[in-house]
Amino acid sequence: MSTTAELVAKAKSKIREVTPQDVSKQLGKVMILDVRESSEYAAGHIPGAINIPRGLLEFQIDQHPSLNDRNTEIVLQCLGGGRSALATVSLQELGYKHVSNLAGGYSAWAAAGLATEKS
Repeated sequence: MSTTAELVAKAKSKIREVTPQDVSKQLGKVMILDVRESSEYAAGHIPGAINIPRGLLEFQIDQHPSLNDRNTEIVLQCLGGGRSALATVSLQELGYKHVSNLAGGYSAWAAAGLATEKS
């Protein structure tokens, strides 16, 4: 039996992680997918981020016109990087070719003083 930390570590060993600074330079060129719950997203998110909560991701990803192309470059993020690491693995398994995880999640983004917005 694995712990949550072990599951996340295993997921991170299978994915590419990118820094907040790297992602900030790519805003408008990559899709930002926020897998936090809707209330977390509303309290603050990366500008332009699309919100699909982790629990619904596999069921709703194909329904979003900006995300149904398996060649779209997508950066996934959550609050700290754990949920989005697991979600990144899921999208890889669904055939998405250009997915990465925001290292440190929204917390690292905000701590770096990068732009945020509320809805």
